[in-house]
Amino acid sequence: MTITCFIRYEIDPFQLDAFRTYAENWGRIIPRCGGHLVGYFLPSEGSNYEAWGLIAFDSLAAYEAYRQRLRADAQGRANFESAQRQRFILREERRFTEVVAGTFERAALPPPERCASEPQP
Repeated sequence: MTITCFIRYEIDPFQLDAFRTYAENWGRIIPRCGGHLVGYFLPSEGSNYEAWGLIAFDSLAAYEAYRQRLRADAQGRANFESAQRQRFILREERRFTEVVAGTFERAALPPPERCASEPQP
């Protein structure tokens, strides 16, 4: 994927379940409309009002085509309308990012017997 749409949400912390349902709905809608859904993320510790959604595309043109399909999608429109009715999203910001080569989806390596930063006995 060439670009990722990074969406930062400020959400009502008393409506986390409503946002979870909203995000789960996108889990079905976004791939069908042509977006590579990296994932939606809810707060766990620390801030209780920020959530994120990451959707990747091959290009800005692919993103624009996705937006057209999304506008025409009945379930997508219903999900947007539900969020507006319930008012659990207080603010939404979109940024477009590109991945740094060699850093995306790098799995953890098995830890060595002793980490180099551990003090010597």
